[in-house]
Parts: sequence; structure tokens; C-alpha cells
Amino acid sequence: MSFIPAADAAVHELHGARFVSYVSPARGSKELCAWRCELPAASSAPAHRISREEVFLVLSGSLQLTIDGETRTLTAGDAAVAPPGSSLGIANPAEEPAALWVTTSIGLQASLADGSRISPPWAN
Repeated sequence: MSFIPAADAAVHELHGARFVSYVSPARGSKELCAWRCELPAASSAPAHRISREEVFLVLSGSLQLTIDGETRTLTAGDAAVAPPGSSLGIANPAEEPAALWVTTSIGLQASLADGSRISPPWAN
């Protein structure tokens, strides 16, 4: 069993968002990865297709999550599940930041519209 103090979480920045990684193979996990994603006000992440299932839980603020073309506005306490192979879009059109907790299995990759692939360090 591993305990991960907040001060030991790894911080990554990508596409204007901040990813604070708590659970990953680097921290002793054998199957799962989990991180806090912080989206600034009036921002969005590029659409991407995911290789593994992802679970989202909004911690604060509100955001728009699009899974395979269906968009919902989620607020603190709301959750969503995106199946493997689905297309994702995340936007925060609000005037305040939003934060969400994301969990997936180790090895997640994301494919962007331009064909490039990302293996995020917080999920591998």
C-alpha cells in the first residue's frame, strides 16, 4: 500500500490545463492512475480519442464534457464515464476555474485530430 501526500504529487501542464498526478506506476500503482485536472476559466482542451475508459468527477466549478458528440454541463459532484475508443472534449466556458478528478487504467493514450498521439506521463 502506498500513501501519497499532496506535497508529493507530480504536476504537469498541457494545453493550458494543470494535471496533478497522485496515483501512477511511479507511485506504486499496478492497475490505476488518478489525477486532479485544473481547467482555467474560459478554456478548453483539444478534442481527443482515448484508448482506455476514463471516469470524471467534478470537484469544483462547472465544465462542459463532450463524449462522442453528446455534451453535458457538469457541476461539483457530477460524474461521467467515457468508454475506451470514445472521443472527448472538455471545456470550461465559465468565469471561474474548474477542477475534476480523473481515474483510468495504466497505459492511457490520446489521439488528437491531427493524428498525433499523447501518452500522458500522469497515466503511464
